[in-house]
Amino acid sequence: MKIKPFAGIRPPRDIASQVASRPYDVLNSAEAKSEATEKSLLHIIKPEIDFDPIADEHSQAVYDKAVENFKLWQERGWLVPDDKEMYYIYAQTMDGRTQYGLVAVANVDDYMTGKIKKHELTRRDKEDDRMIHVRIQNANIEPVFFAYPDVDEMNKIISDYVASHEPEYDFVAPDGFGHTFWKIDDDDIINRITDIFRDIPAMYVADGHHRTAAAARVGAEKREQNPNHTGNEEYNYFLAVIFPSSQLHVIDYNRVVRDLNGLTPDQFLEKLGESFDVVEMGPEIYKPNKLHNFGMYLNGKWYSLTARTGTYNDNDPIGVLDVTVLSNQVFDKILNLGDLRTSQRIDFVGGIRGLGELQRRVDSGEMAVAFALYPVSMQQIIDIADTGNIMPPKTTWFEPKLRSGLVIHKLD
Repeated sequence: MKIKPFAGIRPPRDIASQVASRPYDVLNSAEAKSEATEKSLLHIIKPEIDFDPIADEHSQAVYDKAVENFKLWQERGWLVPDDKEMYYIYAQTMDGRTQYGLVAVANVDDYMTGKIKKHELTRRDKEDDRMIHVRIQNANIEPVFFAYPDVDEMNKIISDYVASHEPEYDFVAPDGFGHTFWKIDDDDIINRITDIFRDIPAMYVADGHHRTAAAARVGAEKREQNPNHTGNEEYNYFLAVIFPSSQLHVIDYNRVVRDLNGLTPDQFLEKLGESFDVVEMGPEIYKPNKLHNFGMYLNGKWYSLTARTGTYNDNDPIGVLDVTVLSNQVFDKILNLGDLRTSQRIDFVGGIRGLGELQRRVDSGEMAVAFALYPVSMQQIIDIADTGNIMPPKTTWFEPKLRSGLVIHKLD
């Protein structure tokens, strides 16, 4: 893999927690407007919030506002360039568990040639929107989230560095997650990290497929526009935080469905019994405890559903996934939902919201039934990416999310 250090643009230490924000795609515009403080990066990544009423996020006025705000944050000294190329370490702490990522810039060619591997399909319209933001800012404002196979020496470099250096930033965000950030400015360590990654065969997109695709496309676009292109220009790289795969934690990604396709609850349960062992668990929330076991909330009660042998294929990287089992045996066979990417009858709920959110949406009458899934593993994600397969929609939810605004990468 080809990575390199870069001279980041960062907030001063005393305001880092005020500038840093949640990513653009985990907040709707109203939530972002409510959450944004004066210095928040949300004014740059979701600038529609600066209009009253909130403007169309795809309008030219909003794109212009993004550029204006990025310049303003630099003029005010809220974002300041580093004076040399460095790597950085970004640690996140959630529920007493800490994961340590290397902040670097990854190479466009590695994405285009498949060395940076993906496990999800991307939508062209969402890529195009992210491309506009990268292009107009001439910068990667937000990082993408990568994983790589553990390398003992790399783990030791990071752990030794963290133990012997004071962090640049160290704060707990309003959601309770800790964020700690170091700069690596030792040239010997920088060179060694670059050498180590040359021997790593692949990196994996964990979160941020659209941002990754958009960043790579902008790099390729700039290459075509430059008659003196050499391959060493800064636009050949894009911002990433790269974590050892063993440290990452995938949480559940659940489903709620609006109707039972004309069936009564009893008829629905009877049909489920053809593919699952169905056990009524009562009114208390039931959390799946292993692969191929599901929780279901229906008509005021929780059920345990255990898929029967023959409904899954543990030797197939896609067939083993519980989202595949649920789609094949319930959403297609019984509920006839059609394409889950476009169906208006289904919604997806990240596990960070808790299983109580599933129960709430059914009890409110908005949804008819909810399904809780056992989370996929990092190994399953790697197996799918390595075999060139694509996961069904809304399969993985990584938490904690990267905080945006701790460091920015300019393309020139």
